Amino acid sequence: MDHYDAIIIGSGQAGKPLATTLGKAGWKTALIERDHIGGTCINYGCTPTKTMFNSARVAYLARRAADFGVHSGDVNVNMKEVRARKQRVVEQFRESGLKGIQRTPNLDLITGNARFTGPREIEIQLNDGGTRTLTAEKIFINTGGRPLKPKLEGVDEVPTLDSTSIMELDELPEHLLVLGGGYIGLEFGQMFRRFGSEVTIIQRHGQLLGREDEDVAAAVLEVMEEDGIKVLLNAEAIHVSKNDAKLGLTVRISNQEQTLAGTHLLLAVGRQPNTDDLNLPAAGIETDKQGNVKVDNQLETNVPGVYALGDVKGGPQFTHISFDDFRIIRTNLLEAGHATTDDRLVPYTVFIDPQLGRIGLSEAEAKGKNIRIAKLPMDRAARAIEMSETRGFMKAIVDAETNQILGAAVLSVEGGELMSMFEIAMMGKLPYPVLKDAIFAHPTLAESLNNLFMAMDK
Repeated sequence: MDHYDAIIIGSGQAGKPLATTLGKAGWKTALIERDHIGGTCINYGCTPTKTMFNSARVAYLARRAADFGVHSGDVNVNMKEVRARKQRVVEQFRESGLKGIQRTPNLDLITGNARFTGPREIEIQLNDGGTRTLTAEKIFINTGGRPLKPKLEGVDEVPTLDSTSIMELDELPEHLLVLGGGYIGLEFGQMFRRFGSEVTIIQRHGQLLGREDEDVAAAVLEVMEEDGIKVLLNAEAIHVSKNDAKLGLTVRISNQEQTLAGTHLLLAVGRQPNTDDLNLPAAGIETDKQGNVKVDNQLETNVPGVYALGDVKGGPQFTHISFDDFRIIRTNLLEAGHATTDDRLVPYTVFIDPQLGRIGLSEAEAKGKNIRIAKLPMDRAARAIEMSETRGFMKAIVDAETNQILGAAVLSVEGGELMSMFEIAMMGKLPYPVLKDAIFAHPTLAESLNNLFMAMDK
C-alpha cells in the first residue's frame, strides 16, 4: 500500500493541470488514468469534433464559392482523410499532455481503473495486469462522463452511433437520423449534412436547444433548414428496428405515428457521469439520482478531503468550467484563498455555423427584472455583409436602471468570439453606453456592438 499526498482520478481538463500543479508544489501525487491523457475534451469532445467541423465548413464554403465569384469543380469529401486529420490533431494534443506529466516532479502516472475501498483508499486494476492500493489525505475525482443511451424500444438490437463512434466512420452515412436537438445533435447534424449526408433531427421538445430563448431557437431552426436538414419538433421516438441496410425509427407527433427510414442513427440525448464503477458507497460519497457526485461551492464532497471536478459533478459541462474547477482547488489548497463556484459566469458556444455564443442571463431567465433588450440582425453588420455571413443576430439583456449588461446571445459568424466581448464587459462591470460609444477598428465584427446599442437608444 503506497501513500500519497494527493490522488487524482482522471486526467481531464481539471485533473491533468491539478496533478502537474500539485507535483510542482512538492506534493507527492498519483494521477490515475484508464485510457488516454486529456479526458473527453481532447480525445472525444472539443478537439476532434471542432477539427472535423472545420473540415465540414471548408466543404460548405467550397460549395458556396460561386457566391464569391470563385468557380471550382465538384466537391467530394473523403471521410477517411477527414478522420485521419482529426486523429493527427488529437494525438498531437494527447502527446503534449503526456510529456507535461512526464516532466513533472513528484508525479506518478498510473494507468488502470480506480475504485474506492474506503474514504482515503483507492484500489487500481492496472491495465498491464495486477492491482495496486493507494492511500492519500486528498482525493480528487475527475472521471468525466459518457454518452447516455436512451430508453428506446429496440435500441439494443440495432447498430447505433454516439458522439464518440460517429467520428470513427470511414464512409459517409447516406441518411443520418439524429435523436436529440441539443448541442451535440445540432453540431453533428450540420457537420454531416455539409459532408454530404441526408440528415433528419428528431427533437422531443417544441424547440431546438431547449434552454435558449424562443427567438434564438427559431433562428437556429431556420439555419438548419436552410442547410437542408429536416427537423421534427415535438417528436417522441418510440421504437427502432433494422431491415436489411435500413433503420426504421418510429416517432409520434401529435398522436400520429410515422416511421423514418435511415441508414445510421446517432443517439444525442445527453450524457451521464462516470461514477458507476468507482464504488463510491465504500467511501460514503453521496451522488444525486443521475449519479453525479454532490459537492459544495468549493467542490468538496460530503467526505472531507474528497473533491469532484468537471463533468462528473453535474452542472455546466464545459471544458472551461472544468479548468476553472482546477483553479478553485489551486487557490484554496495552495494559495490559502477562499474561491467558490458562487456567481461565476458560465460562457459557452454551440459550434454550429453560425456559432451561438451565450453568456449570463437569457431573456427568459431575466423575466420579472426591469430590463431592456438590444437586438441587431447580422445582415446589418458591415463585416458580416462583406463576408456573406449574414445569418443570425446579436441580443443583449441590459438592466434598465444600472445599464449593466446581464447577458447576451450571439448567433453569428464567430459568435463565440463576439460573446467573449460581452463577457469581458460584464466582468469589468462596464455599462452598455461604454460599448455603444467605443471606437472599434473598422471593418470588424466587434464594431457591430456600436450599432447594437445605438439601436436600443432610438
